[in-house]
Amino acid sequence: MEEKVVKAIQDEYPDDFASCYGCGRLNEDGHHFRTGWQGDHTVTIYSPEPKHMAIPGFVYGGLIASFIDCHGTGSAALALHRKNGHEPGDGTEPPRFVTASLHVDYLKPTPQDVPLKAVGTIHEIHPKKWKVETEVYADDTLCARGEVVAAVMPSTFLKKD
Repeated sequence: MEEKVVKAIQDEYPDDFASCYGCGRLNEDGHHFRTGWQGDHTVTIYSPEPKHMAIPGFVYGGLIASFIDCHGTGSAALALHRKNGHEPGDGTEPPRFVTASLHVDYLKPTPQDVPLKAVGTIHEIHPKKWKVETEVYADDTLCARGEVVAAVMPSTFLKKD
């Protein structure tokens, strides 16, 4: 049986902020990455599609970078939401984050037909800035490692009509 994230932080984002190509639930063409807690770590599970191919049998590196990126910002949102006394599903709108930096190391070719699992470890480095270290696995094989520094989304990102 394939693992899945039951309570994802992305499910709690308001509609105005649910359009991200990687994790936006309202983006019809997007990946719909979903990030939740698994103990003290965060997880995102995703099954690449054939169109995410680099060469036959292997996943395109840009998908892996996007996976780590959205996992990182989602993980930071989970951590700050929990620090504020909330969990996904409790009816409280979570904070939103943007990527301040993204670093990815590709360790092994990532197979195409295997669900991927991102596992995150979170470190608060400032009240408005969090670092998320992520490992990406295909089955039990560590394929990539990444780091996202995520910053609380500035109010200037809000649309003004």
